[in-house]
Amino acid sequence: MGVLRALQGFFTRVGPKSRPALVKDGGRVAESVPVAVATFATMVTSLLDRLQDAEGSRAETYRKLESVLWGDESCLQSSAVNRVIAVACEDLRAAQGATVAVRTAASDILVALARSHLHDVVSALQGRLKAMEEMSEEFILITLRNLAARYALQCVPFAETTLSALHGMLSVVGSGRMLCAVCGVVEQWCSGISTYLREREKCAFPCLGAAQLCAPVYPLFCYAGRNWRGCEEEEVKKAVLRAMGAMMGVLLHAEEHREHVWEQLLWLLHQYQEVQDPFAVTTGLGYFLGAMADVQTCVPRAKLLAITAAVHQQIRPGAASLAWGSWATSAAAQLCACPGLWALALCNEIEPPSPEHRAELCRCMVLQAQFCLEETIMFLNYKLRNGSKTDRVAAVAVLQALVHSKAPDVREKLPLFAKLAQSVCHDPAAQVRRAVLHFIGELLRSSTPGCSAWDVVGHLFSEFSRASGRLATGNLCMVEAQEERAVQRLCTHILGTLDVSAAALAKLLWPKLLKYVVPVEYMGMLVPLCRCLRALAERQERAECEEEEAAPEALESAEQGVEQKVTARCAGLVVAPHTSGGRGAVALQLLQALPSVIHGAVGSSWAAEIPLLLQHLAGTTASSLDVAEWESLLLKFLRTSLELIASETWTMDLSQELSRQLGSSPCLSWEKRFLYKALGTALAACGCLRHVQKQMLKHLKAANFLELWEAQGMVSVMSRCAESHFQLALSSVKEFTGTLKHQEVKGPGCRCRELLSDTMRTCATRAALMVTYGRMALRAPREQLLAHVERDVVGNVLWLYQEGCQDAQLKLSLVQSVTEISLAIQAAGAGPRFELCRKRELLQTLLEVIQEEPQESPVHPRALVAVEQLSKLKPRLSREQNRSLLAQCCQGVVCLRRPEQMDGGGEAAAAAAAPRTLGVQAPSLQALGQLMAALLRAEPAPICFEDVVQRGRSCKQFGSLAGLLGPLTCDTSAASRQWAVTCLSCLLQIGAETTDMATWTNEIGHLRERLSTITSASLLATSANIAKLVCKYFPQGQATGFMSTVVESLLCTRRMCAWAAERWTLAFLGDCGEQIFQEEVPELVRILYTCLWSSRQSTHRRFVLQAMFLLARSHPQPVLDSLLETCLPTDSDMVEVWRSLGRSALGCQLVVHLTEKLGAAGKSHGSECCARELGSSQAALEPRTITRALCEVVSVLWSKTLVQHLLPYLLPGLLGQVSETLGEEMAPSLREPGSTDTPGRLFVSALELVLARCLDNRWLRLLREQGAWASLAEPRAHTAGVCLLASVLLRAELVPQRLVQCLFPWLDSRSANLRLTAMAFFAELMKEQLVEERKLLKPLLEAFGERARDPVSTVRQMAVRGLGNAASGVPAKLRKHGVAVVAVLLGSLEDVAGTEVAAESLLALAKVLGLLGARAVGSAFEEMARCSRAFWGAEEEVLRCLAFALYSTLASSALGRRSFFSREVEVAFPSLVLRLRDPAPAVCDACKVALHLCAPFLRSKRVRRRIAASMGLSAAELQEEVCRHLV
Repeated sequence: MGVLRALQGFFTRVGPKSRPALVKDGGRVAESVPVAVATFATMVTSLLDRLQDAEGSRAETYRKLESVLWGDESCLQSSAVNRVIAVACEDLRAAQGATVAVRTAASDILVALARSHLHDVVSALQGRLKAMEEMSEEFILITLRNLAARYALQCVPFAETTLSALHGMLSVVGSGRMLCAVCGVVEQWCSGISTYLREREKCAFPCLGAAQLCAPVYPLFCYAGRNWRGCEEEEVKKAVLRAMGAMMGVLLHAEEHREHVWEQLLWLLHQYQEVQDPFAVTTGLGYFLGAMADVQTCVPRAKLLAITAAVHQQIRPGAASLAWGSWATSAAAQLCACPGLWALALCNEIEPPSPEHRAELCRCMVLQAQFCLEETIMFLNYKLRNGSKTDRVAAVAVLQALVHSKAPDVREKLPLFAKLAQSVCHDPAAQVRRAVLHFIGELLRSSTPGCSAWDVVGHLFSEFSRASGRLATGNLCMVEAQEERAVQRLCTHILGTLDVSAAALAKLLWPKLLKYVVPVEYMGMLVPLCRCLRALAERQERAECEEEEAAPEALESAEQGVEQKVTARCAGLVVAPHTSGGRGAVALQLLQALPSVIHGAVGSSWAAEIPLLLQHLAGTTASSLDVAEWESLLLKFLRTSLELIASETWTMDLSQELSRQLGSSPCLSWEKRFLYKALGTALAACGCLRHVQKQMLKHLKAANFLELWEAQGMVSVMSRCAESHFQLALSSVKEFTGTLKHQEVKGPGCRCRELLSDTMRTCATRAALMVTYGRMALRAPREQLLAHVERDVVGNVLWLYQEGCQDAQLKLSLVQSVTEISLAIQAAGAGPRFELCRKRELLQTLLEVIQEEPQESPVHPRALVAVEQLSKLKPRLSREQNRSLLAQCCQGVVCLRRPEQMDGGGEAAAAAAAPRTLGVQAPSLQALGQLMAALLRAEPAPICFEDVVQRGRSCKQFGSLAGLLGPLTCDTSAASRQWAVTCLSCLLQIGAETTDMATWTNEIGHLRERLSTITSASLLATSANIAKLVCKYFPQGQATGFMSTVVESLLCTRRMCAWAAERWTLAFLGDCGEQIFQEEVPELVRILYTCLWSSRQSTHRRFVLQAMFLLARSHPQPVLDSLLETCLPTDSDMVEVWRSLGRSALGCQLVVHLTEKLGAAGKSHGSECCARELGSSQAALEPRTITRALCEVVSVLWSKTLVQHLLPYLLPGLLGQVSETLGEEMAPSLREPGSTDTPGRLFVSALELVLARCLDNRWLRLLREQGAWASLAEPRAHTAGVCLLASVLLRAELVPQRLVQCLFPWLDSRSANLRLTAMAFFAELMKEQLVEERKLLKPLLEAFGERARDPVSTVRQMAVRGLGNAASGVPAKLRKHGVAVVAVLLGSLEDVAGTEVAAESLLALAKVLGLLGARAVGSAFEEMARCSRAFWGAEEEVLRCLAFALYSTLASSALGRRSFFSREVEVAFPSLVLRLRDPAPAVCDACKVALHLCAPFLRSKRVRRRIAASMGLSAAELQEEVCRHLV
């Protein structure tokens, strides 16, 4: 015990030197304190003040204080330390209601403080522990546990006092949570003691004996064995198990306690069957096994057998125990107690152990192997051979753990462990394979001799290949595929994490790894493989310098020819440096590390060039890397390396290796494409011509030219060979071409499928050979090219084309070959004597291709480029030949298909094909522009466009070309924009109507420079300016071609081109609209309407409407006629067109034109001739179409005043159509299903719409309430509707002079309906002074008089009504014409065919007589009296009623003719009295009024007085009264 107290004093002096020193009297010696320490103390003091003052969150303040304590190693003054401990301990005891978070933070503070003040903290906690009486001080125990876990060895001197104090407070432990805390303290402090006993030689303080350290533990162990073993709570039971195991591990060091420990061990093993989670049992057992390994004591045989029996009893119940029976009977197996842990947890398939539990079990197995190794090996071997999948996985995991063991006996068995793992390396289960791979990784990382017992490196690559093969089959489910990918990732990870610094491992790997670089199946492991090889090579180089190992031995063990294999593989990898984890860059680094392996001559060159290549890659990505430039650098690097090597044999071997790897590389990959080029470069560098020719012919004969990538590869090989061996390559291709000439056609017995396959293969071969000739010409030396180009190159190309099938592929190959041959001749700098004799033949062939191929074909623009390049060669063409050439090229470009020529026909097909057509026209036009520019530069004077087109076409196509080129001035490609302007410039020089080309050239040049901008607004503005400039010189007669092509650009997917097309169209229609021929307008309208229909979902509709307005502004009448003929106005697009025009400044003009056409249509509709020529539906269609259009225009006119101004034009047309259609039925083709509308209903609705735009609401409401609209369309009520309409217009003051003038001719119209409408309108007009003001009375009276004899009774009725209305409208003027009017009215009374006419005449006579009087009418007064009496007996009630009304008017006006009227009354008096009994009440009343008015003219005074006195009597009573006085 004295030693322990001395150690406690020792630990009080452990700490930083800045801590104040202790003196004997317990005081402190004042020392100088560094600034940092002062700052540290200040921060701690400040935080303590916050804690004591309860400011802010205590938990947060504790965390800040903890951070300060961990961040500084300085010591605090004792006062500060005591304050921290006091505050923290108060919170640990839950003082002032501290929360769990605060108590946890306080515990962490004490742990942090113990780093430099361990003695103070432990002493304070021990004091609290001795005084603990309640459960609330649980965190005291937690803090002690954490201290032991953090400072295990430093806490050993305090173990006796701490554990003794803990033993003293066990009596107050009541709850399970408190017991768990106690067990945690015991476990951690005992674990610290075990660690000390294992490593006490390393400790600085005096050594302590095992007996001394076991003394305070044993009482706790006994107490726990008596009181804690019966706990039922699962968590408490696990804590007790861990504590018991830890105490057993400590007590095993004391011999006097071992027997007791063995007794408790059986109980511990038995707990595997009692607890749900065996992790705690395994942890306790791990403490025990660790102590056994440290003590190195012999385990009693009886105890081992007891342990084995206990373990086996709970390994596998039932059948599982039987399986173990035979194995467990052996004596050796009885000694293997600890492997029984296996079945308990590691092999549990139902509930697999957690990773922590698995690791602890493996540790236990490793510990037990130290004293029963042979038995462990037997057990593992049995499980690997006879166990389940889970058994095998766990067995390999144990083998992996055994690799870590430092025990000499275990290390000696590592080769055996490797063989055991090898026994299951071909296991089909993916979990077992992964476990084996983990074992191999651990074995390689351990750098042990066990690696040599089994080719573990080969197994890594084999497993990767096996997984790749299974994945390639595609027959795996999702789970299986994930497992195979996990195997691949694991193989790559193991290889990538190898440490090759160990000499033994480096020597083992170096010859083995080199052979895995080449095979394709290991491609996925190339990145870690290359890195590993690079590290090995660098180590080999260092070893050579230090003379530690002999490099030649390593090289001798390498496979023969590995230099070329590695070089070829790396060449294929570096072409795509950023793919598959950047394996290209890694391959370059590998080459940089292997110059001595590849060839000694490249060492210094590669040391300088490879870093430059890597620098070129730095900062690039897969998308930003210029592939062409990178390939060029790599091929240059390869060519330089081969020149340095200068070994014919080495180069030949490399070419053969490249050929082999070509066959195994994946198709369509960058690697295969580059390998072809590398092969060509290698052959070009090879000096053995026989080998080169053999290789070329071999690849030519073996190539499948139907595969495009293979054909391109062969072109690369042959063209690169031609750089050094042009004549040899040319002869090889010619030899292979000759085989095509001598091929025999199969006989008639061959199948069609075979014949078709051979034909396709032959065509593909011809196409590839043509391209090969052109590409070889590009790379051939100058002198050799000019000597062979005419006969051997051009001749074979023409033969291959002429003898081929001449499909699109062959034509493309021809065009490409001719272009490259022309460029090669130009690059060769042919002198003045060299002329290509077959130039004209080539030109003619190309022109035939241009004429045969449609413009949509990709052959078209490329053929134009070929013509351009070929035209630059000698001999030069004459002026006439240039004209013909340009004419044919223009014909091929300009010849556009109209919509009706497209498949599917119609506008829909045109709209669908427009984006595709424009996309292929742009390259063609660019090529045409280049050709034009070349030919213009070659000519001394400009070529006349007439000369160009007269050979190929009968009409000019300037407009079509301008329409195609204009939108391209805003193409996304700057080159396309420049070429579009160049082409436009050439066109204007050829065919524009201008002679001032200097001004044009300056202007277009300035605008062309501005096209280099990248902003959309600037591009569009510049394009619009170019459009205005082109329109300034635009020739006439080209409008249709221009519009048909430029409008197609609107459907282009490139927005800028579409917007440019809008501006070009508007500029043309605005500047050149007046120059458009009238004959072109209908086609332009059709084009615009088609565009509107096609762009229903686009943003171009507003533009199309604006273009329609500009065209209508210049040609209103033709546009109007075309729109009316284009489509029914009910179409939504046409409605939008009409409304757009109505909103524009042309609205008024459009209304006038439409009303004029409506009037003309009405006249034609009424003619019998038209009715005979057209069907009823066709005759009715035009007025209806015009009316609907008129409605749409009027509906959008911008003001009421404007509509009122147009009313004299609108009302006659619409009202005339209403009148014309009275009584007609709707044609069947125009009638909608279920509709009962009459033909005039549309015109009435239009009239209603017009008046709604110019009348106030009160007048509209009046018309609706009076039923005016329904009356107008009904024949019987038409006159009433017209009268009501005229009345409203008069009161609204909307009857201008022009309206009257338009309606007046209807009075004499041949149409009875028009005469009726006009008579009704003017009859109502006679009520107003307007007739007198406008001097219409006399002509209207004459018209009424004439129409009073009209054959139509309704017309006669309206004429009579008009005469009667004149009495109220123009009474003064009517007196002058009274006699004539009365005469007409009297004549109408004799109209026996029309009752309505007679009734209207009686009413009119009453009005006129009331105005004129008896004297003014003269003798007609007597005639009126006679006629009136004649109608008293009429059958019609209205006639009788009106006749009595007229007679009443006669009586009222008879003062001047009293004598006559007195006689008249005497005669009529009996009839008057009799008619007082008329069946009609209205007639009775009228007769009564007449009798009262005639009474003064009776002779009998008595009757007169009686009648006068009978005013209040009814008609019947009056009759009785009169008769009574007469009697």
